[in-house]
Amino acid sequence: MGKLLRRGWRYLVAALSGKLDEVSDPRIQIEQAIEDAKTQHQLLSQQAAAVIGNQRELELKLTRSIEETEKLQANARQALLLAEQARQAGDERKASSYEDSARAFATKLVSAESAMRDLHTVHERASQASAQARAAVETNAMALQKKLAERTKLLSQLDQAKMQERLNTAMASMTELAPAGDTPTLDEVRDKIESRYARALGQAELTSNSVEARMIEVERAALDVEGAARLESIRETLGLPAATATPALGADADAAIEPPAETTASTRRRGNSGRKSTGGQGGTRSTAEPAEKPSGDDN
Repeated sequence: MGKLLRRGWRYLVAALSGKLDEVSDPRIQIEQAIEDAKTQHQLLSQQAAAVIGNQRELELKLTRSIEETEKLQANARQALLLAEQARQAGDERKASSYEDSARAFATKLVSAESAMRDLHTVHERASQASAQARAAVETNAMALQKKLAERTKLLSQLDQAKMQERLNTAMASMTELAPAGDTPTLDEVRDKIESRYARALGQAELTSNSVEARMIEVERAALDVEGAARLESIRETLGLPAATATPALGADADAAIEPPAETTASTRRRGNSGRKSTGGQGGTRSTAEPAEKPSGDDN
């Protein structure tokens, strides 16, 4: 049972990690990696500073030990010289005292030299550790700079990837195989417009072929005929020539259409009755008579 639970837990952790990797923002992950690298570099720098500080402290102790050793050695030498001078002066007691002092200085000198040798050994090891710490900090600094440059490159590639994905989405939405989305494509809009236009044409065709439409056309044609007749009547009243008819579509452009018989006869009557000749003394004089009043309404 416990083994099954452990396997289930590992599977759940792996599944959640995979989902987290899918939904994670690469930019945030890059920044997290850089922050971790900076934190590691800071900790390494602090540790290296502690190692270098230990080396400096040992150097100070070694310097003091060397100074103390030299001082003890000088004191022992001075005590021996004083003892020799006292012995030459015949003062054995004083010489013996100086000998004891020189012996004490020599004992301390031996202890100081031993401590100095130990400090020297520790200092050498600390110097090596300090050199390694400096090298480690420099190497890590170079690695951090490389990661910073890599971050800039990755962020640039990420922006390019996002732009390419958006371009691919835009291009895919323009194709016929693109999946349906919230925003209709141009092809879908065109299909809708063409469908509406076709229905409108069908309705117009049905309307134009209906009985009501034909009756309206007949009434309109009758009105056009009456209007043309009234226009010709007004032209005759004003004494204007009759208008020539427009040739029909598809007919020869050079073929003229003859005017109506009634219009031609009235025009000829106006031309023949335009003038009268009268005889008189001194020659012949033409008198223009008013035009014959056409029949019809004065309107």
